[in-house]
Amino acid sequence: MLGREVARDLVLQAADVVKLVAPSAGTTGVIGKRFLDGLLPHRRLRLSTGKVRSAVSRYAGRQDDGRPDVRLPVTALDVAILEPAGDLPAVSCDDRYIPHADRRRQRVLDLLHAEPDRHWHTRDLARHLGGITLTMYDQLDRWAAHGLITKTGPATYRSPRT
Repeated sequence: MLGREVARDLVLQAADVVKLVAPSAGTTGVIGKRFLDGLLPHRRLRLSTGKVRSAVSRYAGRQDDGRPDVRLPVTALDVAILEPAGDLPAVSCDDRYIPHADRRRQRVLDLLHAEPDRHWHTRDLARHLGGITLTMYDQLDRWAAHGLITKTGPATYRSPRT
């Protein structure tokens, strides 16, 4: 708990984080010094994989996940301070400012209204629109719930004008 609070307080104000506290402190910085000053007492080590006590296990075998098979004391801790990510892109994916004729909903409605008696499957819409995402499946269901289009079956839609 203390480590999280110290890290939060100091990383949010990350100025001079790597600066040494004192020449005799070695490479321990401000975060390391405050963290080491508030450590809890030693606890039982729980760094190794647990052994299954049953002869028949539901797991085929221990996966090699990089953890040791036996308990080992922690002797060192490496902390990497990364540069912040770059600025957000200037161009947004927000389609509110795209003309209505170019929006996906309008393109789907135009396609459905062109053949109002046809029952369109989502894969047919994908072929005509040049690709479909999982988000579009949700959008089609929402549009059907709002009455913009009619859902006639699983992943099948038609124009509400019939």
